[in-house]
Amino acid sequence: MTPRPVVSLVGVYDADGTIGGEIRYWLGARIGTAHCSLCDVTHGLFTQRAQWRAWRASLDVPFELFHRNDMPEDVSHASSALPVVLARAGDEIVTLLGPTELDQCDGELPLFLVALHAALDRAGLRLSL
Repeated sequence: MTPRPVVSLVGVYDADGTIGGEIRYWLGARIGTAHCSLCDVTHGLFTQRAQWRAWRASLDVPFELFHRNDMPEDVSHASSALPVVLARAGDEIVTLLGPTELDQCDGELPLFLVALHAALDRAGLRLSL
């Protein structure tokens, strides 16, 4: 069977996107009371990692990023646990990576990419790069 193409990827952080939420998360991450393994992959201390930005720019499909308080309704219905990475394939939203898989990436983009491609393969999906 030919893998179905991904229309877009979606990531949802386990953090709020408000100014107060960003400050609470940043402080909590420093003292060990807050953790989002997707944030660890995409962000350094203050900004998105250059390696993440470069990989994301290389994709032929969008990779949308949301916070738990600003994700679209369809994404919210498809997300049972955060953080999460989903794929839109036609009208379907498929969960690719959940909290456990993202934790195993240990904040490293190369490990994230291995996990992402393995999840795409399991789901019968493909990215066109």
